[in-house]
Amino acid sequence: MLTEESVRTMLMDVIDPEIGVNIIDLGLVYDIKINGNEVRIKMTLTSPGCPAGPEIINNVKLAILKLKEVDKVDVMLVWTPMWNSEMMTDEVREDLLGFF
Repeated sequence: MLTEESVRTMLMDVIDPEIGVNIIDLGLVYDIKINGNEVRIKMTLTSPGCPAGPEIINNVKLAILKLKEVDKVDVMLVWTPMWNSEMMTDEVREDLLGFF
């Protein structure tokens, strides 16, 4: 059965190539909606000019499509609220101390 938890688990494999941390622990994923076999993900990037943005979005789609129950993935890129380092998990924030 397709669940938000199974989608989040797959997204743990999507790494921001500039930072080397998955997008879940970075706090880039704001919302996951499941409607039948379709998944809609609302997410952001660390900055509007993030050069890895297209790669990250493509990797999100590829990761979710690995779930056999998924036929379609929509990724909605949003800038509100603007991402900040407080959105990261405590562990990642400590590991990246001084980076942000």
